[in-house]
Amino acid sequence: MARHLDAIRSAMVAFVRYADRAGLAAAVPTCPDWTVRDLVAHQGMVHRWAAALVRGERDIDPDAFEAVGRAEPDPLEWLRDGAVALADELTRAPADLRALVFLHDAPAPREFWARRQCHETTVHAVDALAAALGRWPTAEETWIEPDLAVDGIDELLGGFLTRPRSRLRCEEEALLVVAPDDAPDCWLVHLGPGPAVTERRVGPVFADADWRLDGSAASLYLALWNRARRPEVDAGWRDRAAVTWG
Repeated sequence: MARHLDAIRSAMVAFVRYADRAGLAAAVPTCPDWTVRDLVAHQGMVHRWAAALVRGERDIDPDAFEAVGRAEPDPLEWLRDGAVALADELTRAPADLRALVFLHDAPAPREFWARRQCHETTVHAVDALAAALGRWPTAEETWIEPDLAVDGIDELLGGFLTRPRSRLRCEEEALLVVAPDDAPDCWLVHLGPGPAVTERRVGPVFADADWRLDGSAASLYLALWNRARRPEVDAGWRDRAAVTWG
């Protein structure tokens, strides 16, 4: 959990820096319908929603959190406060915490929420970077290290895209291989009419893949989370593999 909490802190430093540089009214290229203020209000809401779940609350109104964020005179300070409160809740939570989890093959709740908010915050910090740049960023322009990228790829391919509600499907059976060139990990994603089945392996893969994605772990992280332009990923991936709120 410590690695995920450290990554939340690193992402928040980047998020606030780039959001401030872009300005609250700036457009977010990676989230075309949002301004930076929208992005900040959303992320601050998610932090507060997650912290409430960790505390065991049930009657939670995410829209109310977001409305407060939109009205804040200093939304970046409000964003920082929410991230600090979330980290405090996760640090104080017992190892046997009982709380909602919603991904396939999820870890224990405390680890689940640290990991989920780590990647939620990292991906949206990349959105803030995109707003500051005025374009989609490259992996080299981010702070994302290979181990963090590998973990985020695994959460997406093994946790999100294997759920019954996932739209990542094919009419006939097919195989997607995702293989970073700067990490030993790789994933075989078996596709078909039903939910995907993902295998994580270590070492070279000699499978006869229908699609193979390689490159640095950070570049794959951005592409698979729909935060980078890669033609072989963009075709159909954005609609089928998008992770949405609510």
